[in-house]
Amino acid sequence: MPISLLSNQAAINTRRHMEETGKVYADATEKLASGKRINKSSDDAAGLAISSVMEGKIRSIAQARRNAQEAISLVQVAEGGMNEVTNLVVRMRELAIQAASDTIGDREREMLELENKQIQSEIDRLANATEYFGTNLLNGSGKEFTFQIGPDTSEANRITYSTANLDLRSSALGVDGVSLKDSGAASSAIEATDEAISRLNVPRAEVGAMQGRFNSVINNLYIYEENMSASKGRILDADIAQETAKAVQGAVLQKAGAAVLAQANTSPTLALKLLE
Repeated sequence: MPISLLSNQAAINTRRHMEETGKVYADATEKLASGKRINKSSDDAAGLAISSVMEGKIRSIAQARRNAQEAISLVQVAEGGMNEVTNLVVRMRELAIQAASDTIGDREREMLELENKQIQSEIDRLANATEYFGTNLLNGSGKEFTFQIGPDTSEANRITYSTANLDLRSSALGVDGVSLKDSGAASSAIEATDEAISRLNVPRAEVGAMQGRFNSVINNLYIYEENMSASKGRILDADIAQETAKAVQGAVLQKAGAAVLAQANTSPTLALKLLE
């Protein structure tokens, strides 16, 4: 190789390699610091696009799972009201059994009738007071609720539940006219309360089935989110062992390049010696 004062090809070549080595080291340390294999589109344009779509899907799944959990809360509010109405009707039947027996007198039946009327009033109050975010659930004035329980817009990602026909007022249950003033009326009250309990069993069973369905939805969404996160991780996450090796290699090559560049920069001194 000719000796030249103006062009030091060895130094130029060494500097180019040092720049390449510096880039490898910088990329490796960036991935180690972020934990991501793809930090910018130039790292993997297709992989970045796919992982971005997956991220949107994963976050949507998480929100759908929260929607399902809130739906369970709504159903539980309705079920709690139904449970208490059932307890009141059962208590009314208990009073009717007591009033139907002639072992008590008219005075005692009046006391039972007082409690009976209070129970009827409480049934109506519960039916009108049970609501979820301002929507009545148990007095027949409810609505059809639509729950988004999936990440997409298809019908398969929605569940509907209507409380419009759910009426647990005493008049709807047929116990508003129940009287315990005499044994005959008390006997009729027993039949009325039995019918009311039968009517209550249907919506309670429906509510229980809805809770089971939403629990199944939540479990499925957890698995869905887990698998999608794993898929995104295979695309986006950095291999720490591999990137550590690259960083160490880059650091060593940078030091070696610096030493070589220092040596290459001494080549023009040979020309000076020839000129002496």
